[in-house]
Amino acid sequence: MKHKAGFVNIIGNPNVGKSTLMNALVGERLSIITKKAQTTRHRILGIVNEANYQIIFSDTPGVIKPAYELQESMMQFVKSAIDDADILIYMVEVGEKELKDVQFFNKINRAEIPVLLLLNKIDTSEQDIVKEQIAYWQEKLPRAEIFPISALENFNIEPIYNRIVELLPESPAFFPKDQLTDKSERFFVNESIREKILMHFKKEVPYSVEVDTQEFKETDKIINIRSVIMVERDTQKGILIGHKGQALKRVGSEARKDLEKFFNKKVYLELYVKVNKDWRKNDRELKRFGYQ
Repeated sequence: MKHKAGFVNIIGNPNVGKSTLMNALVGERLSIITKKAQTTRHRILGIVNEANYQIIFSDTPGVIKPAYELQESMMQFVKSAIDDADILIYMVEVGEKELKDVQFFNKINRAEIPVLLLLNKIDTSEQDIVKEQIAYWQEKLPRAEIFPISALENFNIEPIYNRIVELLPESPAFFPKDQLTDKSERFFVNESIREKILMHFKKEVPYSVEVDTQEFKETDKIINIRSVIMVERDTQKGILIGHKGQALKRVGSEARKDLEKFFNKKVYLELYVKVNKDWRKNDRELKRFGYQ
């Protein structure tokens, strides 16, 4: 049997369940998940390896109309995911009618590669409504194969995985067969910390945050990590630290527990907060944080 390999890229509006889906398909918790829009900022690869195939799943930021430079960079990740896909997953939830950027939707509609449209969150909808939605999307994207799913409940995920394996093109592996992702350990540290901030803080604070892990030292028994949380204003710094440092301690404690599970090793995590004014609009800073 010849070897198959390909990029399976997941596109959709914010909060439709893209990260939950990729984690389910990969079998590892690579993408952070919260109920807030723009949780995913980067394009994250999750690699599944078997003897006869390699699937490179790609989680992408939710499609939005960019308002500043960071968001423009995020949408470039989405564009690249559409351009280099071998199989495209367009993910919608019940009640949605289109992508928030018509140009992206038109690119999907014109795509010459296989498109799988996944209608997510059917566990929270009536069966008649789900049927109506399937009919709507069959008319809207006639070339797409439609799968009603619940990514959260892992419903109908296996048939999608099997269909992806069928559709993969013949190709040698793109990555070493023992590789799980294209991201570094520091990236997952940053994302774990950012996830806790998204969970516990409101309004503008979570979106003004970037995390920079400046030290990652691993021994046989422990990983020592020092990370700096960047914010744009002094008021945001005060909110993140909280009264007597309690807010920051909660973020650090919860992130450390997740990281110990992820790395399967004891973790010592130091957190600091630093003001980095207007970093979301600064090309040099965006490049430093991997957005360009």
